[in-house]
Amino acid sequence: MNKKTGSIIVFLLCGCSLFAQKQQVKNQPYGDYKLYHFGITIGLNFQDMLLTNTGLVGEDGQTWYATIPNYSPGFTVGLIADLYLNPFMNLRFTPTLSFGDKNFEFVEQDSDERFKTAVRSNYLTAPLDVKFRSMRLNNYRPYVFAGVYTALDLGRKKDEVLLMKPMDYGLSIGLGCDFYLPIIKVIPEIRFCFGLGDIFEKDRSDLTDLSLLKYPNALSKGRSRMIMITFNFE
Repeated sequence: MNKKTGSIIVFLLCGCSLFAQKQQVKNQPYGDYKLYHFGITIGLNFQDMLLTNTGLVGEDGQTWYATIPNYSPGFTVGLIADLYLNPFMNLRFTPTLSFGDKNFEFVEQDSDERFKTAVRSNYLTAPLDVKFRSMRLNNYRPYVFAGVYTALDLGRKKDEVLLMKPMDYGLSIGLGCDFYLPIIKVIPEIRFCFGLGDIFEKDRSDLTDLSLLKYPNALSKGRSRMIMITFNFE
């Protein structure tokens, strides 16, 4: 068997394999055409903030800068309500609870003195997204989505070193893939949330230890960021 004949055989085998794949029996062939359906989502979140430092020199002559050097994974759980728009678009409402921490580190400019503190934020988030789906291939179907959200922080405590405002809003984008099983769909998804408002609380009249004021005074603005890695079951 010469090289040319071998190449033809390989090509035909690949073509047959693809053809066989296209003929695979589909699970839930009409599941995507329901007017509406529901589900649950569960996974991890990683909370972050886009910080703006004031660069102001305090009364003690020190200048502090804040960063978030690492991320602690938190827990996310929620519900899914999905409305069919057309074969390639759905409208989705996914209220979720996200429990997590943001770890701040303050560094003094000259002495390199450091101060660490954590802020616990338990967000009740209400995203409204449009889901754009590709053509279905056998029992999977990739998609992307984009939308807006509002969030309520249920975990804020006064008299902490840093305090965040209770309300936030922003934009979210993400992607995932529907995997069709005989009874349900299992959907790995990643979501990126970008807060648009300044959630850093500047009025700290609640802070009883005035020696800690230099840390919130080092910040002028903070916008939230979050990554969610979840599994949806629909």
